Amino acid sequence: MSRVVPTYHQRVAHEKRALIVTAETALFLELGYDRTSLARIAERSGVSRATLFKQFPSKAALFDAIVAESWSTADEVDPPPVGNVVDGLGIIGRRYAELLGRAQMTDLFRIVIAELPRFPELAHAQFSQGEMPYFESVRSYLLAEHEAGTVRVEDVELAAQVVDEAVRTIAARYATPGPGPSTND
Repeated sequence: MSRVVPTYHQRVAHEKRALIVTAETALFLELGYDRTSLARIAERSGVSRATLFKQFPSKAALFDAIVAESWSTADEVDPPPVGNVVDGLGIIGRRYAELLGRAQMTDLFRIVIAELPRFPELAHAQFSQGEMPYFESVRSYLLAEHEAGTVRVEDVELAAQVVDEAVRTIAARYATPGPGPSTND
């Protein structure tokens, strides 16, 4: 399988996008979502306003980029093999706990919690683009195990919610903060 080598322009655009997302996250944490302007993000990231607007036409699109960055994994991860539900759910749970333990995830949740009263759409974006796809992976895995006859799950949706809640509980109890900015700023 050959890898496509990005062109110079693609690489520069990717680098600028990363600068914008980093600046945006810092400003949202520092000033709040409402008080952060697109012009200020362009200035902090060192890109022109035209570059910023070309990649992100709105503040909502910028927030979506934080969500995507926070929930992204290095590679698309294949579902665990069907046949041993304990091992499979353990793999999914460890992947989820690792994601929740990332420093950028902490930043994302801080932004959403701080802005939730005025901008409930941020929580919706966080759920629909971040948590929901992960929840869907649990549901799909349980359905595959059910179809293989290794488990009998009458309500896959309910079972997936129970697993998801168990993973969040364990991550909240045992995850250690990753390297990143101090929360005592």
